[in-house]
Amino acid sequence: MLEVLTNAPLNTVQDLGRPGSISYGVACGGAMDCNAFTLGNILVGNSPDAAGLEIVFFPFKIRFQQDCVFAITGAPAKVRLDAVPLPSCWSMMARAGQTLVMEAPEKGMRSYLTVAGGLDVPRVLGGRATDIKGGFGGFEGRGLQKGDLLPCGKSTTCSMPTNGLGLAALPPLPHKNGLELHVLPAAEYEEFTQESQACLVQQQWRITTQANRVGFRLEGDTSLQTRRPLSLLSHGLLPGTVQVPPSGQPIIQMADANTCGGYPKIGIIAEPDLSLLSQMPPGGLVTFRMITHEQALTRFRAHRQHLRQLAEQIDAAKAYILTQ
Repeated sequence: MLEVLTNAPLNTVQDLGRPGSISYGVACGGAMDCNAFTLGNILVGNSPDAAGLEIVFFPFKIRFQQDCVFAITGAPAKVRLDAVPLPSCWSMMARAGQTLVMEAPEKGMRSYLTVAGGLDVPRVLGGRATDIKGGFGGFEGRGLQKGDLLPCGKSTTCSMPTNGLGLAALPPLPHKNGLELHVLPAAEYEEFTQESQACLVQQQWRITTQANRVGFRLEGDTSLQTRRPLSLLSHGLLPGTVQVPPSGQPIIQMADANTCGGYPKIGIIAEPDLSLLSQMPPGGLVTFRMITHEQALTRFRAHRQHLRQLAEQIDAAKAYILTQ
């Protein structure tokens, strides 16, 4: 059991979402930085989709009500277990009664807390992610409040090296002054003028303050325009879709993306890049690089292979240390 000691309305229970429910008008949801979230579950010996906490509101404080293996990943927050500072991307054994405090990270936007066994909240529509718009999933369908008690699932992780275990090198985070997003042409790409197609990839775009779990609005010096006025019926959307409203300034749909909309779509961002984008603050700059479907598949497969190799290396290191 985890006891929440601070009000944190933007901090939520998440997993890897419920993509199978999009056809019912329910957002995919799940962790914004799936890379960091999956790494956290790997570090504590969980399956990748076990439920954990996405933390965007700091300082955040919890008390462990039971012995528990936990990990902190994502944006490198300053973390203390009681008075002991902990490194980022690290798993550790907490004892009942110990308090964990997380301060705001100097870089990145979202940190993750995973626990061995996952957070034992009910599955709703196939997932444990919090859907704040719909008011369901996660812990009572809302952000966390002081006094909440979050149950932990049964863990198969029975031991942990005394000083914990983590990564020697932290996963890269994007620099606010430049993140390149790999993008594929979307359904209405050819409906945009040649000038707009070129502008998409040639200029920098700034993330506005209208950036949340639903979508990131961008602004650039030159707006994007279609060859002719388009009147589209509302149609299905996925996270990563780059829409262009009448203003000509793009919107990138994020984890809690609207499930349908009628703005023309100029692109779709390759899945691994969405995790990096989620760590970009308002004011951060992004550029687009057009790639092919085959290149996107290659990047996706390489990313999955990298995570599998990390899991194998962490398991091997843990087994070696515990036998010494």
